[in-house]
Amino acid sequence: MTGTGTPLRVALVGYGLAGSVFHAPLISATEDLVLDTVVTSNPERQAQARAEFPDVRFAASPDELWERAGELDLVVIASPNKTHVPIATAALKSGLAVVVDKPIAGTAAEARALAALAEEQGVLLSVFQNRRWDNDFLTLGRLIAGGELGDVQRFESRFERWRPETKGGWRESGAPEEIGGLLYDLGSHVVDQALVLFGPVASVYAESDVRRPGAAADDDTFIALTHANGVRSHLYVSATTAQLGPRFRVLGSKAGYVKYGLDPQEADLRDGKRPNTQEMAGNWGAEPESLWGRIGAGESPATGGGHPVESAPGDYPAFYAGVARALREGTAPPVTAHEAAAALDILEAARRSAREGVTVTIGASS
Repeated sequence: MTGTGTPLRVALVGYGLAGSVFHAPLISATEDLVLDTVVTSNPERQAQARAEFPDVRFAASPDELWERAGELDLVVIASPNKTHVPIATAALKSGLAVVVDKPIAGTAAEARALAALAEEQGVLLSVFQNRRWDNDFLTLGRLIAGGELGDVQRFESRFERWRPETKGGWRESGAPEEIGGLLYDLGSHVVDQALVLFGPVASVYAESDVRRPGAAADDDTFIALTHANGVRSHLYVSATTAQLGPRFRVLGSKAGYVKYGLDPQEADLRDGKRPNTQEMAGNWGAEPESLWGRIGAGESPATGGGHPVESAPGDYPAFYAGVARALREGTAPPVTAHEAAAALDILEAARRSAREGVTVTIGASS
């Protein structure tokens, strides 16, 4: 627990897509946090960070942070996946609280080892699962809690894109140590959401393909989960979808909910919009009525069936507000490493299922 007073000082490791688009803007938008240091040795990225955050300091490597750990309160790790575990381990051993971008690790065992280390050191460890604060996910949670769908029987979730050409880089690498591919990238989001909504999983079946010429990691994957409570989750992540399906299609005993389109927050952040500005005051995460989902029974949303359901505003800033509160008050972080480990159990089972063509029972020996 950190006392009240001056803002908590944050070091951000990595200033690529995750660091520059998500973490740095959201950290700076949080009243009780200040972006103190960015770790990057890339001159262009340093210039990019300095343009938006003139007072930020720079370090060429994470090792420089451990030498002045007493000047910092939190380390956020937004570097390539293969670096998450070693950097988080060093930060925790230095007594620093840590936020790691998803996936926290390549295996559930590594995630649980980090959780154990954080508990041993008595410091916070959290995982950036920002899609828990997507507008459609928040809206669906409200509908389920209100009983408007009845008992949910099937949850269909799609995170699909049309990117027929590869971009290269570690995310599309087939090297196991890179932890690339969509199963661990977008799959981390859709699996986490399914677990939050419907709880533990009993069995996993998956199909995973490499579709694009030149690609080396999975770019078209389907995961079927059977939850312990009987709900079935059908999850799709793809970069090769020429016609996008609904983001959510949720079928219950009373009604179904269908929602197209992605939460607007990522696009706004990419466009330079910020949640703590006058321009976005009261409008952050909101979307027009034309994009609201529809709820109904025995009707097709494609032809106007059912009725529109107002989308709750998306709220990515809630993550770092929760982190700041946890540091100040000693409350639980907004996402725990144990929750991330449970999602990695599913991802590991899905990878095995796709490789061997079997249904994997969670808890069974691999």
